[in-house]
Amino acid sequence: MPIVVTLDRVMAEKKVRSKDLAAAIGITEANLSLLKQGKVKGIRFETLEAICRHLGCAPGDLLQVVSEEEA
Repeated sequence: MPIVVTLDRVMAEKKVRSKDLAAAIGITEANLSLLKQGKVKGIRFETLEAICRHLGCAPGDLLQVVSEEEA
């Protein structure tokens, strides 16, 4: 079952811009963009923790397991 990244939805709900999040967690905007698009093979727990801390969410809010049909 594929995992879908819902970071863009959470950022929109929290009204956080990519530029601000990238600066706050110490990654480039390009890498954040790739993460938002789900075009990465993995994410460091340190980065995931920093994103969750900044957005006030849990990892399950950012990553969802979906069926093959939904992907």
